[in-house]
Amino acid sequence: MRVSREAAAHSATDNGSSATTESDDPPISWPAPADAAGRAGGQAGWDAAGGCQRGDDPAEPLTESEAEAQAHGICFKTGPPRRVGVELEWLVCEGRDPAQPVDQHRVTAALSPLTAPRGLPGGGKLTTEPGGQVELSSAPAAGLGRCIEVTGLDLAALRQAVQPAGLCLTGHGLDPLRPPRRVLDQPRYAAMETFFDRAGPWGRLMMCSTASVQVCLDAGDEGPGWAGFRWRWRLLHAIGPVLVAAFANSPLHGGRPTGWKSSRQAIWARLDPTRTLAPAHAEPSPGGRPARAWPPATDPRSAWVEYALAAQVMCVRRGAAPDWSAPAGLTFRDWLRGAGERPPTRADLSYHLSTLFPPVRPRGHLEFRSLDAQPGDGWIVPLAVTTALLDDPVAAQQAMAASEQVWFGGARGWQRGSPWWRAARRGPADPGIAAASRRCFEAAEAALARSGAPAAIQQAVSAFAGRYVDRGRCPADDQLDTAPSTPHLEEWQ
Repeated sequence: MRVSREAAAHSATDNGSSATTESDDPPISWPAPADAAGRAGGQAGWDAAGGCQRGDDPAEPLTESEAEAQAHGICFKTGPPRRVGVELEWLVCEGRDPAQPVDQHRVTAALSPLTAPRGLPGGGKLTTEPGGQVELSSAPAAGLGRCIEVTGLDLAALRQAVQPAGLCLTGHGLDPLRPPRRVLDQPRYAAMETFFDRAGPWGRLMMCSTASVQVCLDAGDEGPGWAGFRWRWRLLHAIGPVLVAAFANSPLHGGRPTGWKSSRQAIWARLDPTRTLAPAHAEPSPGGRPARAWPPATDPRSAWVEYALAAQVMCVRRGAAPDWSAPAGLTFRDWLRGAGERPPTRADLSYHLSTLFPPVRPRGHLEFRSLDAQPGDGWIVPLAVTTALLDDPVAAQQAMAASEQVWFGGARGWQRGSPWWRAARRGPADPGIAAASRRCFEAAEAALARSGAPAAIQQAVSAFAGRYVDRGRCPADDQLDTAPSTPHLEEWQ
């Protein structure tokens, strides 16, 4: 479960808690491109941190038109794509017995030196998720190699900090052994739990038991080509299921197979669709309309505004009050139109935007958030492949052509048989997704070679392709090879 550092800061002020380690979606602090200030899209004068126009009072009541302008102005900040970032979530386990719950006080004590200002050598930030997962958010870097270098420094420091405490960081998309247990007791998390509990146990699993690799990239420029934000937005959605399948790494829950290669994605499929599906026209058309046909059917900024305001409100901040739960079914547009106990403010909208979890989230930059956590240093490969496919003009075209085939004639969203469903359920055992995956990896490997990426990065991608992609396997299959051959859990079907 993720909420922005800005939103966490608001809540910390309201309830007196510290947001340094008890926040749950620390976005990479991504400054607006220096050469894109004041460009199209309404971003001129917008504060990227809070989504409020400079000089505006974040506590001032918001009109519907002001809310639309605020959301429209901050979703895509355009300029030449240059920067790369990554957010790595880790399950924290007992070193001797990963099935045992962890005392959160031990984790806090171990991490405290690293959560201080400039506590990490690479300039990243550490935060704690509701279930005790640790998230490392890198500083935005000028290129893939530099991003991996600074993130590696931070991750080494993190591992060195937890090891003396008898703890270890585990890279699984879903905790394979332990039930969900919320360790952060704050009003926003209680409200989120209440919100998701209306639809079953899946929200608690997502909040407390899942972990991911999230790749962050510049939105792109205003042009129609491969470097434009419209193309990059569409491409990330097109390749999303292909990469979900390639890096699926969450086949177990309670020590038993769930029947899914990415159970984490199966959990997302069961959550509130008003905040987890992609906005309108972001995904390739199942009818076969190619992405090369420009302009796109819907402007991504306008589509994002409609999506954001139609999403249900997850929680209503009430200062020091313990109950932040929102009325069931209340959308943010409803709230703007007078439903609710008080008018919403600019800060409420900023908070609301941080509680939306589509496969790709526009935060000025693009946040690709659909990949399972990977073991060890396996996070380097999805970061490298995603970056290569978006930032190389030849690879971008090849990846779009390969991935669009996966979408033609299929179901949409999280429906049974859709690309997302097939990727999560079958992984690369799905023939169409496997073929697209091989083509995407070939394009990424060639792009990394053209860019002069460090040899270690190229070797890591080639080794992953040889071990998994070329053999129709994914990391989940390694776990299933040694898992007990018990029936699939009924609740996962």
